[in-house]
Amino acid sequence: MKYYLLIFAVVLVTIGVAASEGLMLKAKELAKKLLIIDAHIDAPLQLNRGQDLSVLSEKGNFDYPRAVEGGLNVAFMAVYISPGFQGTPKAKETADKLIELVEQTAASYPDKFMMIRSTADVLGNYSTDRVMLAMGMENGAPIENFDLLKYYHNKGIRYVTLTHGKCNNICDSSYDEERKWHGLSPFGKGLIKEMNKVGMMIDISHVSDETFYQVIELSEVPVIASHSSCRHFTPGFERNMSDEMIKILADKGGVIQINFGSDFIDQDYRSRKSEYRKSVDKFVEEHKLPKDDPQVENYRNEYQQKHPVGYSTVQKVADHIDHVKNLVGVDYIGLGSDFDGVGDTLPTGLKDVSMYPNLIYELLKRGYTESDIEKICSKNLMRVWKQVEDFASQK
Repeated sequence: MKYYLLIFAVVLVTIGVAASEGLMLKAKELAKKLLIIDAHIDAPLQLNRGQDLSVLSEKGNFDYPRAVEGGLNVAFMAVYISPGFQGTPKAKETADKLIELVEQTAASYPDKFMMIRSTADVLGNYSTDRVMLAMGMENGAPIENFDLLKYYHNKGIRYVTLTHGKCNNICDSSYDEERKWHGLSPFGKGLIKEMNKVGMMIDISHVSDETFYQVIELSEVPVIASHSSCRHFTPGFERNMSDEMIKILADKGGVIQINFGSDFIDQDYRSRKSEYRKSVDKFVEEHKLPKDDPQVENYRNEYQQKHPVGYSTVQKVADHIDHVKNLVGVDYIGLGSDFDGVGDTLPTGLKDVSMYPNLIYELLKRGYTESDIEKICSKNLMRVWKQVEDFASQK
């Protein structure tokens, strides 16, 4: 009897492995077949450090070979402006330089990359082997007047993340204790209307809750969260979206693009990381050492060996997608990895742009249909982008 039970168990395991392998094969096929848009990749920061994105690299999370392997078709390059540059000429200088670097990359490797500016560009070119580069501005600090908004739209910027880690001339930030404007500034309120007119998508990632509600009230078209996740899993983390906000975003036709960073998706990871930081800070304070002292580095290594912080997992990213789907439906979810923007915090199974099939595999395991996955990978964001374009064309 035991012999037959053992044979039965082996058969079940074999069937399970075969099914898993079949599902992964389907995931890889879908990654090649479906249009995949990642709404937020910080690769311009890598360009600014001299990285060549046309060849396989051990640095960063994005380059052409890995993008092709993962099935990525459209990468929104995040033109990031440090909060430290706000209110200085450096803000515009940085934005212009990063835009130029992205354009130079596409011009230097026309067989691998191409610049795009519209949904029509996407639909006309996604069947090629080239990776399409769109651009979004992360932190609207350089936009000090409406003419500059038009200037950046003409430069190819297609969404603006209104702020970043500090309040700026547009609005308050979720990371900033100071609530200077209690939402949008007077200029920011006017800018929302102007962004609608110009055809610029409004990105509410990074903004304070007060700002979010005011943007939703003022905008005549749907808005996006280009790289945010669900606060349900990270209580008290204002940078993520609450269930109420997700419902309102969806009610207005918007899309939340799920951030892959472990800090954004996993409270257990956040707790482990917090304990690690507290322990290191305590060591620094007790020994009165600078944080870059070799003794501090040794302490960090010893702590990690005894209490590894580790990473979250691709399954947790799928949990966030599940949560939004159960809350408002599959029509309001997208991908906004924050690759090259979250440092060494990416989850196991989603370390770079070659790994989108791993997420598709998780969704297939959970019963998502090809139609569902297509919406998440691109169709939902394309809908919002087209609505923004159409509204502006009527003005």
